[in-house]
Amino acid sequence: MRMLAVDGPSGSGKSSVARVLVARLRRTHAVAVVPTDHFATWADPVSWWPRLVDGVLEPLRHGRSGRYHPVDWSGALPATGATAIDVPVPDVLVVEGVSAGRRSVRPWLTCLLWVEQPDPHTRLNRSVARDGERYRAAFEAWQRFETGWFAVDGTRAAATATVTL
Repeated sequence: MRMLAVDGPSGSGKSSVARVLVARLRRTHAVAVVPTDHFATWADPVSWWPRLVDGVLEPLRHGRSGRYHPVDWSGALPATGATAIDVPVPDVLVVEGVSAGRRSVRPWLTCLLWVEQPDPHTRLNRSVARDGERYRAAFEAWQRFETGWFAVDGTRAAATATVTL
């Protein structure tokens, strides 16, 4: 199995790039997509990672299907009653979202694609347009966090390729 990470700051266009990439890959490969938005919350932007590793990445790496429960972004726990998502063993796994290409998973990656929009105001406005004005303050705090996260993690510098939107 090959594993691709599509990472970059919020509002940079990761999901859009991942959709195009996945559509092209599905022409010739079995592809599974796991968004980090199914794990992160406002209160827990990155420390949820062991749930992804234990439920999805490790089983897939050993030829077994993965499974997880997506979170409810309004809280910090898996959504009550949320239907589990099964992840069959694909030819290509695409993990998309903030921290998808983190240092701890890089040895497993075939490709780390960094997607960026250099202007934080543009990114903020894209995120707010997508999710609603009521989340503006949360996105501002998220942007401050992810700026520090990416600097410490060295994600952009480790990327196989960069896309600027």
